Amino acid sequence: MNQALKSLLAAPLLCLSVLTASPAAAQDAAAGEKKASMCIGCHGIPRYQSSFPEVYKVPLISGQGAKYIATALAAYKKGERKHPTMRAIATSLSEQDMADLGAFYEKHGASSVKTVADTTPPAPPADVAALLTKGACASCHGANFNKPIDGAYPKIAGQYNDYLYAALRAYGTEGNPQVGRANPVMGAQVKQFKRAELKAMADYLATLPSDMHTVPLNRFR
Repeated sequence: MNQALKSLLAAPLLCLSVLTASPAAAQDAAAGEKKASMCIGCHGIPRYQSSFPEVYKVPLISGQGAKYIATALAAYKKGERKHPTMRAIATSLSEQDMADLGAFYEKHGASSVKTVADTTPPAPPADVAALLTKGACASCHGANFNKPIDGAYPKIAGQYNDYLYAALRAYGTEGNPQVGRANPVMGAQVKQFKRAELKAMADYLATLPSDMHTVPLNRFR
């Protein structure tokens, strides 16, 4: 393991994503598949780009952790994450619905992709490695950024760079009714970086091997 990654592992343990009490309902992936019709119009189209309230590609969620998906949906429902479309969808979901959708998307298309959770990622440039160490990113998201230390944290390796950049900016956004994420730890973290530095980290993370992908669907259900 290179020195940069060793430094990332040694970073102080900080919570770098929304960590709230996640839904406790038993997960049912088969039930989740039946409930995913509201999701596939965006997340089932490769590189689909949203236009409101900001322009960026909607995140990859097939292969994302079930607990994180349920936790994120709960945050949208509570208003802790501000996004008009996601808030409207999440508000219609029960705790069971969120658990089922998480279970479905965690395994969605897994048989068609190679698992890379234990893959050592390519070393970042020295300046980006310093930024990741400063943010202690590996202490929650894992040394390869694809195997978080807790299921409530997201996999971020291989995620779209424009989405990652938008998400990081959202943690530092205040007073905007349509954009923002309420998380004290992440808010404090992103405020120590310039926007160009946030973008540099997002650009690097997007290049890493990932378990996440898009499963194109032939029809809407």
